[in-house]
Formats: sequence, structure tokens, C-alpha cells
Amino acid sequence: MEFDKIKNKGQARLFRSDYMERMTKTHPVVIYCMYFPVIIFMLYFGAAYKGISAGSETLLFAGGVLFWTFFEYLMHRFLFHLVVESPGTKKIVYIMHGVHHEFPRDKERLFMPPVPSIIVASSLFSIFYFLMGWKALSFFPGFLFGYILYGSMHFAIHAFSPPKFMKALWRNHHLHHYKAPEKGFGVSSVLWDVIFRTVPKKDEM
Repeated sequence: MEFDKIKNKGQARLFRSDYMERMTKTHPVVIYCMYFPVIIFMLYFGAAYKGISAGSETLLFAGGVLFWTFFEYLMHRFLFHLVVESPGTKKIVYIMHGVHHEFPRDKERLFMPPVPSIIVASSLFSIFYFLMGWKALSFFPGFLFGYILYGSMHFAIHAFSPPKFMKALWRNHHLHHYKAPEKGFGVSSVLWDVIFRTVPKKDEM
């Protein structure tokens, strides 16, 4: 992720095509409208037609949320901050995440846009279904809900002032952006930063 400086105004131009450029942007409401119906339908279908009990559904859903926080940490640390050399790969990493570090207040690029989001979600559901069978109908909604919480938190951190009880999350993410990009990879939770000792310090430069 190479750029001259962090820009707190404006947004990057990623593609020459206006159509492709629009495809890189979205609003939280679009993501909510996409995934909340999926969550509700999967939970209903699993309970009504696949015999998943309320207790099992609750535990699997909670497990999906927890697994999301781990997945989020790993993706942010090892994929989004991947160090690469070739110009083509650098461009890919920049589109995935570098653009967000250069323009952290660009509200239209705080959620993954719909098309790649659907592709990634479908692929992950296929993996969960292969590993878990119909239990994925309860686990995957929790995972999706974790993603929605993460995206909403990420949007709020960059768009609003923090409420008192969540100042630690706001602080950690801003330190990640402005002082310690090699630390503070958790956005919706500091759990894995604590476990893997990547919590940024207030005075870290």
C-alpha cells in the first residue's frame, strides 16, 4: 500500500470506466437489504424443514458470529495488508484495501460492494455446507450477521464520533490507520488482537 499521504477528503478513482467505478461503491442500506432477508430465510428454512432445534440454531448462530471475528482478523492482517512486489498484485491489494487506507473517510467504500460480496458469500456458504451440511443454515447466518456488525461498526468509526462505551474500538482502529498499520486488525472486536498481541498502544508511532 504505497501512497503519498492519507487523505481525509475525497475518494480515489479506481477504474476508467464509469460503470466499473460505480461497482466499487455501496451504501450500508444496500448490504442490509441483501443479507438480512438471507439470514431470516436460512434460519426459518433450517428450523422448519431441516429439523434444526432452537437450541442448536442459537449455538450455531453464535458460533458463526464468533468465527466471523476470527475470519475478519485473519483477512485484515494477512490478506488486506499483504506485502507484494509486482505492480499488478500491488494494484489488486490497493483496490481491496489500500484505497481505504489512503481515503479512510470515503463512506462509499466502507462495505464490500454488492457483486464481489455476493461472490465471496456464496463461496463461503458452499465451504460451510460442504463441512457442516444443513447446519450451515444456522452457522452461516451468524457469520453474515457478524459481517453486518463489522461493516456497520467500520462505517460508524469512520463517519461518527464514538459513544463512551465504545471508545476503545474507535481508538484502536484510528491508531491502525494513522500510527500503527501493523497492529489493530480487529474492527468489530479486539479479542484476536489481544490473543495475538497486536493491540496498538496509545503512544505508538
